Amino acid sequence: MRRIAFLGYYIITTDWAKFAKFVRFVHKESQISLFKLWTYPFVASVKYNISLIEYFLFRFWEKNSEERDQWAGTGFMYEYQKVMNPSPQRATLLNKAKFLEHNAPFIKHRWFVVKNGDYNGLKPFLQQIDGRVVLKNVVGNCGIGIQAVDSSADNIEKIIALAKRNHLTLAEEYIVQNKDLMRLSPSGLNTVRIMTQIVEGSVVLLGARLRISVDSIVDNLAAGNMAALIDEKTGIITQAAVYSDITKQPAWVHPVTKEKIVGFQVPYWDEVIEKVKVIALYNQENRSVGWDIAVTDSGVDFVEGNHDWCKLVYQLPAGKGFKNELLKYVQEFF
Repeated sequence: MRRIAFLGYYIITTDWAKFAKFVRFVHKESQISLFKLWTYPFVASVKYNISLIEYFLFRFWEKNSEERDQWAGTGFMYEYQKVMNPSPQRATLLNKAKFLEHNAPFIKHRWFVVKNGDYNGLKPFLQQIDGRVVLKNVVGNCGIGIQAVDSSADNIEKIIALAKRNHLTLAEEYIVQNKDLMRLSPSGLNTVRIMTQIVEGSVVLLGARLRISVDSIVDNLAAGNMAALIDEKTGIITQAAVYSDITKQPAWVHPVTKEKIVGFQVPYWDEVIEKVKVIALYNQENRSVGWDIAVTDSGVDFVEGNHDWCKLVYQLPAGKGFKNELLKYVQEFF
C-alpha cells in the first residue's frame, strides 16, 4: 500500500512537460513505442519505489530487472533518510541558520540571520562585507531564490529592500572559491558533495562528487548544472560530468570554459576528507548527511549539510545504483 501511496505523490508532483520531453527523446533514440514509454514508468514506480521521472533518469528502458533493483529511488531514499536522520534531530540540517549556528567551529565565512522580521541588523553586517553577499531563505533548497549581490555602500539599502521583498532572512559572505575551481567554472560556487554514514561511532564515506555550475550562480543539478564523480582517495575526477537532463551528453570538458573536467584535481583534498569526518562526528545524531563543501585558496569551508541528500548526485555521476550499499545500514527496517 505504501508503494501505491508513493505513486499518488509522484503523479501529483511530476513535471509532466519534462516527462513528455523524455518520452519523445527515448522514443527517438530507442524506437520503443510511445505507449510503452508512457505506461512503463508507472509499473516501474510501484515495483522499484522510484518516481516516474526516475524511470528515465536511471535509464531503466535499457536495464533488466536485476539492474533496475540496484537503484535507490525517491521512495527508498525517503524511508532511508527518515530512519537515519529522524525528527527532531534533523532540525539543524533543515534550517540553514541553525546549521551555521550549530556548526560555527567549521564555518569560515561570515553570516547574519534576520530574526522576527527585524531587518535593521542587516545593515551593519553588510557594511562589514567587502565584496558580494548571498541572500537565502533559511529553509530553501535546490538553490531556489538565492540572490548574489554587490554589498557596496551605495547598494546596501537596495539589498535590504530586496531581502524584505523576497523574505530572504539569511545573508552570507560570498565565498571566493579556489583559483583552480574558478578556472574550471567561475559563474558560481562549485561545491564538493560528500555523503557520510555513521556506523558504530565511525565515519564511512558513501561517495564524493563535484557539483559544477554551468553559467549559473548555483551548482545544483536541478538548476541545469552538472555533477562529476571524485575518486575518494585522490580527489581527482575520474568520469565525465553528467546532467539530470537525459537529452544532454556527459561532459569531458566544461561547455563554457572548455577546461578539462576528467582529471581535474580538487584542491586541498586531504583537508576536505579530514574535516568532513570531523564534522560528521560532531553531528552524529544525524547518521547520514550530504555535506556541501567549498574549497578556497586558504582551505576548506562548509556551506551546509543535507538530511535528504540527493540520490541523483549520488548515483548519476557513477552511472550505477547504490541501493544495496545503503541497505547494509538499514536492513532491519526494509
